[in-house]
Amino acid sequence: MSSEAAVKSAIPAELSGMVRSVKLVDGVATIVADASGLGRSAATQLQGELEQAVGAVEGVNEVRVALMADKVSRKIIAVGSGKGGVGKSTLTTNIAVALANQGMKVGVVDADIYGPSQPLLLGTANEKVRAEDKVLIPTQSEFGVKVLSMGQLIEQGKAIAWRGPMVGQALAQLMEADWGDTELLIVDLPPGTGDVQLTMLQKFKPDGAVIVSTPQDLALIDATRAIDLFRQAQVPVVGLVENMAGYLCPECGAVSNPFGQGGTEAAAQAMGVPFMGRVPLAIEIRVASDTGQPPAANDTQHGPYFAGIAAQLGEFLGTVKG
Repeated sequence: MSSEAAVKSAIPAELSGMVRSVKLVDGVATIVADASGLGRSAATQLQGELEQAVGAVEGVNEVRVALMADKVSRKIIAVGSGKGGVGKSTLTTNIAVALANQGMKVGVVDADIYGPSQPLLLGTANEKVRAEDKVLIPTQSEFGVKVLSMGQLIEQGKAIAWRGPMVGQALAQLMEADWGDTELLIVDLPPGTGDVQLTMLQKFKPDGAVIVSTPQDLALIDATRAIDLFRQAQVPVVGLVENMAGYLCPECGAVSNPFGQGGTEAAAQAMGVPFMGRVPLAIEIRVASDTGQPPAANDTQHGPYFAGIAAQLGEFLGTVKG
């Protein structure tokens, strides 16, 4: 008859540190292992390896593996805008990459169901998402940021014509995916204050919201509505970001202001919302984004703009109690 000592010795050395207890009663080996920080796939692999190793021990007729794990304390930050075309998705990508560069485990949820762009921005457009037990597995980008997007789940160029309930179900699938040890989910919301925003607030109340606007009055009017929505839901507004704040001429280096200047900062002061900084309208940012190489990931002249905004978000997250 086998002994508990024989069962313990059969456990591979690289897995022994995860094993918390081993019992052997009437040929049934029961193993309790710590799977904290492991995603669903890695936890399943751990279970299988333990079952295979211990099942080979003479006298063991059955192996039962119980996996325990600490609940991941995960924050959610929504990035929103009152209207489209203000660069919200680009900002989301770059602050996610900048925070990953600072050592945070970050995931991006592309909640812009009708106009997903994160796969292009993070260079994962050609990678299909897989699922295990109907749970989606996020894609790991080369920049240390995980991502999930409807753009990875449907054929490129195909229109999504869904009503509210289906959009809500799609958002839930993305949010409830196997994010593993991800500490922070940054949610790239569609513009406006529609079904996706309401579902997010009701089911996955964010810890904070970042609002993006361009300097002109029209964009700021819509940004004010977005801020009001989050305030009604008692979601703290981390701050306002002014995007396309001045055009940098690639030929002469002169700066012009096609969308005005300073409007977002003035609006932030008027609403009592922190102003998080400006990002210029620069062709280098556009080219880098279109090629899946976020400026925040490389040593570029525009990386510091995003790093500064990400640092403020990091400071905010340090003050949020889970």
